[in-house]
Amino acid sequence: MERRTIGAGALGVGAVGLGCMPMSWAYSGSRQRGEASVRAVHRALDLGSTLLDTADMYGPFTNELLLGRVLKERRADAFVSTKVGLLVGEQHIVANGRPGYVKRACDASLRRLQTDVIDLYQLHRADPEVPVEETWGAMAELVRAGKVRALGLCAMGARGGRRSGAGLHDGTLRQLQRVQQVFPVAAVEAELSVWSPEALRALLPWCEARGVGLLAAMPLGNGFLSGTLTPGEGFERDDIRARHPRFTAEMMAANQPIVAGLRRIARRHGEQVTPAQVALAWVLAQGRHVIALPGTKQERWAVENAAAAELRLTEADLAEVSRLPAAQGSWD
Repeated sequence: MERRTIGAGALGVGAVGLGCMPMSWAYSGSRQRGEASVRAVHRALDLGSTLLDTADMYGPFTNELLLGRVLKERRADAFVSTKVGLLVGEQHIVANGRPGYVKRACDASLRRLQTDVIDLYQLHRADPEVPVEETWGAMAELVRAGKVRALGLCAMGARGGRRSGAGLHDGTLRQLQRVQQVFPVAAVEAELSVWSPEALRALLPWCEARGVGLLAAMPLGNGFLSGTLTPGEGFERDDIRARHPRFTAEMMAANQPIVAGLRRIARRHGEQVTPAQVALAWVLAQGRHVIALPGTKQERWAVENAAAAELRLTEADLAEVSRLPAAQGSWD
């Protein structure tokens, strides 16, 4: 698989990584199977999808434990990204950016992952009660201690820190400017897909100007852009899509022209090419610093997603994507 680099340290990873969250968190709990997920991770690594993206809150903790089973055997094959900064309660999630907590959380993640170093340690969300420079400084100490190789920042949500009239990522850019003064940012993780392209306007230029990797989260629009979801079929109660405005039956039906456009392009490239692969190829075409992180818990989708790294869209394809209708329905 094509390799791309992250940060000034030129850390190499496959252009398509593996988002591991669906294996333990946020999607269809009844379909989560540990052994099937382990097979999916092994297969992704076999195909060059080396960046494994997880977080201590996924589960919580169970996602890191699952990956630890694989890493115990194949640490040299993987680039491990995990996150810190969010605590999961019974009915809520809170931020914790206290330096002491960050250091304890890192040690706990290392134990669960069965490794002695985390390749990329990301701040999931800044704690509003703690200056982000203090949290980032604690994370930088972990690099100096040899427990972490590089640091990353997850983009704030649409609601987080957004001012009236501000761009979607203005809050994240302010955070990046602050933490960059403390220790270099190697990667920024943000949603980027055909139906959520906002990161291209300001966030990607910031990354490109500094050699920072952009980890494209949800590049398949939480599964919608794969063309495998049927409007009105419903989601399990624990599935995040059951509460998202874009996944009502009405909005899913209204956004079908986007999938239809991806399917038209796929057909031009061969019978075996899928809308999901076109969506991922579009993400990769946005710049050499972009790494796609499609999430899955099934081996078959890990194989399909990895193959997207070989798909090269033409200028006509890219122009056709740009003409697709904007997604309907709030994503907030």
